[in-house]
Amino acid sequence: MFHDFVNLLYPTVCHICETELLKNEQILCTSCLHDLPVTRYHLDNENPVKKVFYGRVKIEKATALLHFRKKSGVQHLIHDLKYRGHREIGTYLGKWLGEELVESKEYRDIDIVIPVPLHKSRLRERGYNQVEDFGKVIATYLNADYRDDILLKISSSKTQTLKDRFSRWGKLEENLSIQNFNEIENKHILIVDDLVTTGSTLEACAHKLLEIPGIKLSIATMAITD
Repeated sequence: MFHDFVNLLYPTVCHICETELLKNEQILCTSCLHDLPVTRYHLDNENPVKKVFYGRVKIEKATALLHFRKKSGVQHLIHDLKYRGHREIGTYLGKWLGEELVESKEYRDIDIVIPVPLHKSRLRERGYNQVEDFGKVIATYLNADYRDDILLKISSSKTQTLKDRFSRWGKLEENLSIQNFNEIENKHILIVDDLVTTGSTLEACAHKLLEIPGIKLSIATMAITD
């Protein structure tokens, strides 16, 4: 049923090379799909995603589906998802990673999936959070709840790029708020985002969520920069 539903959402041409898709292809043609740089990081607990946060914040597990490189097919996919309204990409990547994570005992105890939030003004402008569908599908595979009403972004101010990482992180955390925290006490939470670069945004989200008693945190993203 899920497979039939997402087929209705998917385009008829490859998102990367724009060639016509065959009947058994979704989002990407077979050639472009095989060219995507898959990480398989969920199989390695000491992977580069988790290492981004060493000494910064306590993370149980961390993974990214793909490697991100400039002018690559992965960059094209994420750009189309964020700025061109192609939400089917989030669904597709969520299904892909969800199928991987449900086979790993390390992720089967996830209770709640929470997206990195957008400020309400940005949400109105874009019309959706680019990681919403990604997170919802992963939550379905892990038999977890998806909650976007716990971690909120309360300011739309942008951090200056010349600030050092610690100043940037402090500002980011100030822009976040927790509500309904009593509903996720003592739970294992999976934070989802589109891309890990410096990790500052995810770090700020993690520190804010760790104010909630008894929780554990893990991270899953669509991609990580090389």
